Amino acid sequence: MSATTAARTPAAARTLSTPGALAGTRTLVRFNLRRDRVRLPVWVLALFLSTLATADKFTTLYAAPEDRASLLATMDSPAGLAMTGPRHYLDDYTFGSMLGHQMLGFLAVLVGLMSVLIVTRHTRDEEETNRAELVRSTVVGRHAHLAAALWVAVIADLSLAVLLAAGLGAMDLGPDGAAGALVYGLAHAAVGLVFAGVAAITTQITAHTRGASGMALAVIGLAYVLRAAGDAGGDDALSWLSPIGWIQRTYPYVDNRWWPLLLCAALAVLCAGTGFVLSTRRDVGAGLRAGRPGSPTASRALLGPLGFALRLHRSVLAGFVAGLFVMGAMYGSILGEVEDMLGSIDQIQEALRRIGGATMAESFASMIMVILAVVASVYVVMASLRPLAEEHAGRAEPLLATGLSRARWAGSHLAVALAGGTALLLAGGLGIGVLGAASTDDPGLVLSLTGAALAYAPALWVTAGVASVLFGWLPRAARAAWTVPVYAFVTGYLGQLLRFPDWTNDLSPFGHVPKLPAAPMEWTPLAVLTVIAAALVLFGLEGFRRRDLQTT
Repeated sequence: MSATTAARTPAAARTLSTPGALAGTRTLVRFNLRRDRVRLPVWVLALFLSTLATADKFTTLYAAPEDRASLLATMDSPAGLAMTGPRHYLDDYTFGSMLGHQMLGFLAVLVGLMSVLIVTRHTRDEEETNRAELVRSTVVGRHAHLAAALWVAVIADLSLAVLLAAGLGAMDLGPDGAAGALVYGLAHAAVGLVFAGVAAITTQITAHTRGASGMALAVIGLAYVLRAAGDAGGDDALSWLSPIGWIQRTYPYVDNRWWPLLLCAALAVLCAGTGFVLSTRRDVGAGLRAGRPGSPTASRALLGPLGFALRLHRSVLAGFVAGLFVMGAMYGSILGEVEDMLGSIDQIQEALRRIGGATMAESFASMIMVILAVVASVYVVMASLRPLAEEHAGRAEPLLATGLSRARWAGSHLAVALAGGTALLLAGGLGIGVLGAASTDDPGLVLSLTGAALAYAPALWVTAGVASVLFGWLPRAARAAWTVPVYAFVTGYLGQLLRFPDWTNDLSPFGHVPKLPAAPMEWTPLAVLTVIAAALVLFGLEGFRRRDLQTT
C-alpha cells in the first residue's frame, strides 16, 4: 500500500501544482486596476459629469413646454432621428426621455471605446510587448489575462452605471425618475460589456494592438450606422441588428424596458466565450490571422524612414480617412434642413449668430468644422506619439544603431502625422461639401467647405508640435498631448453652446482659425500658427537628439 501511495504521490503533486486556466486572475485584476488608477477614473468621471451637465442644461434650456414642443418638432425628421434615436421617445418628451433620445446613442459609442481600449490594453498590448509571456511563465493560467481584462471592463462599466443611476435619480427629469435613471445607467453598462466582448474576439484575430482596436472600433461604427439608418428610415428591423439600437429601445423615462438589457448580456457572454475559445487556437503573441508573406526584397519606399513610417501608419490612417469622410457626409446630408431643425432653438441660434455667416447653414457648417478638426487631431496625436511606442517596445534602438539619425527617424513619423492630418481634413471637407451641396442644391459648397476644413491644418500642425516637444523633452509626460484635442472640443464646440468666455477658446490653436465659410478668410493667424508649429517640431526633435532612449 505504501508503494501504491508513493507511486501516486508525484502524479497528484503534479496535478495540484498545475495552474488552472484562470489561475492568477484575481491578482491580475488588482494589478490592472493599479495600472489604470488614473485612466479609468478619468474616463468614468468624464462620461458621468458630461451626462449630468447635459441633463442640467436640458432642464434650463427647455423649461417651458413650448420650448420642448419646438425641440420635438425639430427632432421629428429623418435627419434628426438619425442623429439621435427612435421616434418613440417623442411620444412623451420629458427631460428624461430627451436625455435618453439625444445622449444614449452618442455615449454608447464612448462607453464602447472605453471598454475596447481596456480589453486591448490588458491583453493584446501585453502580448505585443512580451510582458504576457513573462507573466504566464509563473503560476498564471492561459485565460487569466483575458479574464482579468474583461473583469476590469465590467468594473468600469458598472461603476459608470451606478454613478449615472445615483446622479440622475437625484434630478427631477420626469415621472418614475428613479427607475428611468437605473435603466439609463444599466444601458451604458450593457453596451459597454458587449463591445468588451467584441474586443475579446478581435484581440485573438490579429497580433497587433492597433489592429485589434481598429477592428473593434469598426464594429462600433457599424453598430451606430445600422442604428442611425434604421431610425431614420423607420425600419426597426435594421435598428434591431445593432446593440446600440437595443439599449435605445429600453426607452428610459418612457417605458423603462428591462429585457433589451438581457439581449446585451447574452451577446456579451457569447462574444467573451468565443474569445476564450479562440485564444486556445493560437500561440502567445500570435494571431489567428496569419500575416501575409512579404516580398523577398523591400521596395524602394521601404528603404527610407519616411516610406517605412507610412507603412506603419497606413492602416490607422486609412480608417480615419474613411471615418472622417462618413462623418462629414452625415453632417452634410442635413445641411439643407438646418434652418427647419434649429431655427426655433434660441440657444443654438445665439451660438450660430456669434459665429456669423450669411445663412444658418454656413454658421452651422463652421461649427461642425471644429468637430471634424478635433477628430483629425486625435489621429495627429496618435501618429506623433508613435515614435514613443516604438522606443518603449525596443524597436527604435536597432534602427538608430545604424546610420539613421534620430531626427530623420522621428521626423518621418511627424511628417506622416502632419500630412495625414491634412488628408483627414480634406476627406472630412469633401464629405460635408459633396453631401452639403446635394442637400442645398448649391454646388459651390464643395470647394468652400473643403477649403474651410483645410484651414484647420495649421492648428493640427501645432498639435503635432506640442506632441513632438513632449516626446523629445518630457517622454514620461508625452500623453499630456491629448489635452490639446480635448480642450479644443470643450472650448471650441461645447463652449459656443454653453457660452464660455472668448479667452478660453483663444488658449487653443483651433480658436485662432477663421470660422470659414461664415467668416472671411484671414491669412495672418494661419501663418503664425504654421511658424509656431515648425518651431515646436524642431524644438522637439532637438530634445530627442539630446536625451537617452527609454525602453520598458
